[in-house]
Amino acid sequence: MTRRAVALALVLGVAALAPVAHAQPAASATREAGKHFQRGVTLYNEADYRAALVEFQRAYDIAPNAAVLYNIGQTYFQLQNYAAALTTLQRYLNEAEANASHRSEVEQTVDTLQSRVGRIAITASTPNCEIAIDDEPVGKTPLREPVLVSVGRRKVTATCNDRVADTRFVAVVAGDSVPLTLAASDTAAAPAAAPSKAPPEPSNPYVTWSWVTTGVLGAGAITTGVFAYLASRDLKEARSTLGSTPQDLDAKSNKVKNLSLAADLIGVATIIAGGISLKLTLSQSKSHEVHVAVVPNGLQLTGTFR
Repeated sequence: MTRRAVALALVLGVAALAPVAHAQPAASATREAGKHFQRGVTLYNEADYRAALVEFQRAYDIAPNAAVLYNIGQTYFQLQNYAAALTTLQRYLNEAEANASHRSEVEQTVDTLQSRVGRIAITASTPNCEIAIDDEPVGKTPLREPVLVSVGRRKVTATCNDRVADTRFVAVVAGDSVPLTLAASDTAAAPAAAPSKAPPEPSNPYVTWSWVTTGVLGAGAITTGVFAYLASRDLKEARSTLGSTPQDLDAKSNKVKNLSLAADLIGVATIIAGGISLKLTLSQSKSHEVHVAVVPNGLQLTGTFR
């Protein structure tokens, strides 16, 4: 059937819903079914078959009518769900009148669909297991008969309470009946284990003392530097003041030199202490390998982090 012919049949199907309104006490339900049916027609003509299928199915649930089954079957056909199309169109033949306008056409479509389906004979070692084919539930074990499926590679899953699901993939050819035994694992699905926290690494007292020493030296370097700056400013003012003696200027100059030298020495000591503290801190972790060395321009850090 061409899409144009199908669309015409869909539109004609709306009129078939009208007799149902006389059989139902609530006419509003029939009008609601008609709205869903019309949406299905529009979506079908736009090739949005999945959405059209939902609308057609809702229309049938509200106001069951063989004409809607025809449209549902044709939509399944477009979705290449041949098993569902075959089942639905066979229902149409059973429910439609003998002189229905689409009967001969549907009979031909059913013959075509017979060559596009097979069956899977599913058994399970545990009763009351939920069986799903391509993630669509088909029933619980034990199943009374083989399940009709479309040809191709099908996914079959058995879920039994809280046990681990058993999933298989089966290749089905036309007219074939594939036996399949499923057995959900007896082991319950274990909850995901929380990531274990690494035990805290033992503290090293030398690390604490090294950082304290570094802090003290750093504070001393800053303080000495401030004093050196103040002494330098005093020396500058003395040189620009009349009446300053050479002895006074020499004393102030020596003070500036001594304080500057002390600030430099304490600064170097601070850098060395900081490097040692850093090495001790990083060496506590097994995932770090660090080497600290003093170079003319400062500290050199080399290492590996894993």
